[in-house]
Amino acid sequence: MFNVVVSHSNDPDTSAATEDIVVQCQEQLGGQKPSAGLLFAAIDFDHQSLLNGIMDVWPDLQLIGCTTDGEVSSILAFQQDSVTLMLFCTDNTIQISAGIGRDVAIDAAASAGAAISCAIQTLTKPVRLCIAVSESLGVNSKSILDGLADALPAGVPVVGGLAADRWQFDTTYQFHGRTLCSNAVPVLVFAGALQYGHGVASGWQPIGNPGTVTRSEANTIFEIDGKPALSYYRDYLGEHEPSSNYPLAVFTDDERFYLRAPSGEFDVDTGSVDFFAEVPQGAKVQMSESNRDNILAASRESMLQAITAYGPGEPAAVLYFSCASRRQLLGTRTHEEFELARSCSGISAPSCGFYTNGEISPMELNGPVSFHNETFISLLIGPEIQGKT
Repeated sequence: MFNVVVSHSNDPDTSAATEDIVVQCQEQLGGQKPSAGLLFAAIDFDHQSLLNGIMDVWPDLQLIGCTTDGEVSSILAFQQDSVTLMLFCTDNTIQISAGIGRDVAIDAAASAGAAISCAIQTLTKPVRLCIAVSESLGVNSKSILDGLADALPAGVPVVGGLAADRWQFDTTYQFHGRTLCSNAVPVLVFAGALQYGHGVASGWQPIGNPGTVTRSEANTIFEIDGKPALSYYRDYLGEHEPSSNYPLAVFTDDERFYLRAPSGEFDVDTGSVDFFAEVPQGAKVQMSESNRDNILAASRESMLQAITAYGPGEPAAVLYFSCASRRQLLGTRTHEEFELARSCSGISAPSCGFYTNGEISPMELNGPVSFHNETFISLLIGPEIQGKT
């Protein structure tokens, strides 16, 4: 048994919103006791009160979550300034356990490893999937993912997103049970007879000549092909500033690519350009471009990839992780992203998700975990079909 319910409230009052999402879930649960949950909430709520209200009703709930740049669900579709809760009910064939690592900005890999250790210590079945919703500000995303991957059994995928605060880049919050904190990485680990499939698409296409990052440090590129990174951008953009409209495609060894979006910070004197995440020295990169139609089409592509990867059977839940930069670029068309993903599948399973400060997912099924910018991630989960290989 693997039953999933979702609730969603756009009431701006924390007490009313808490009661709303709890009652919605109780009506769908019909007396069932949930074992785990995911909570995605706008930045302006009283988050401690929100957590207490949920945990008072389900004291043993394995709950994680974070603040967002926007929320989506099969109840209210795309919203801002709202809160959505997904609850999982399982029998003894599937186990779900939450964990958290603190001080992720100080030692990201150690914190990520501590989160996994915390989550898996009570699990007795084979680990199948990890959902992570980490701090995004002042952290090394690659080290977080390396720490998660090193602590998990080989081949276990990590999917999720980084906490956001509605484009303020000031303070984000992460949730673990009743615990409200920043600078943390909460995880929800699934073990046992679980089936899943994920998809990754952005809508951006590389343009122009590729280059090689010849000097970089953390999130800053100083040189591409031995010349200032700013010059590389200005060869394409003229005097326009580097922006998320034109992220860099960063290629892997198998010629797949992930996106790195400029943060808007650059240094005219040194020619350096800052990005929202690390760009490794020696990487092959290329300018990329898109438009709103292609950005929206990527949500459909991501969902279709996830359906193919999932295989036979109907999933019990769908999760979406999309980038805050995509929301900024789509503007009034943002709602179409979720609608396209939802409508192309014919899947009626409850769904929810949030707009992130960065997305987490392997680029292909059974591949290593990657960190993305300006990308749409779809995740389908459900009980494993007996005999599926």
